[in-house]
Amino acid sequence: MEGAERYWTVDEARAYLPRLRVLLGVIRRAAHLAVSARTNGHATMPASGHGRTGPDGSSDGPEEPDVPVPPGHSARAGHPAQPADTSPDDEIAVAIDVEQAVQELEERGIVLRDADRGLIDFPARHPGGRDVLLCWQLGEDDLEWWHLPEDGFAGRRPLPLPEQL
Repeated sequence: MEGAERYWTVDEARAYLPRLRVLLGVIRRAAHLAVSARTNGHATMPASGHGRTGPDGSSDGPEEPDVPVPPGHSARAGHPAQPADTSPDDEIAVAIDVEQAVQELEERGIVLRDADRGLIDFPARHPGGRDVLLCWQLGEDDLEWWHLPEDGFAGRRPLPLPEQL
């Protein structure tokens, strides 16, 4: 699809949310590890607005977001998944690293706005021909928002798209 912009439908974007949650979990953890490494482990990063982890390892809430990670997948950037105890009938799991996660988003035209919040936009086209963005962030159960490109997050409006734009 080189040179062509990808437009998502609401149904396509909703169907991709389970995978998106996994990819954003990988990206967020990698960002957390990078911050921790740059600050010798003394910095903290909120996880989906929940608690923070202090330098002594104590926590006043969950350290990582509640992101589903399929069995055998690794959500830690750069760390391959250990083989899961699986039977021959189980799905073979594939490790995901941060580069693969970012590349997958880019290849699908998904715009990562804020890795910490897990805020993304799916480019879409209104039936009238105008470009819009389907807006979602980690912690939201479903895709329920859209906005015009020039309005940004502050201009989010609830789905469905209006008939006239």
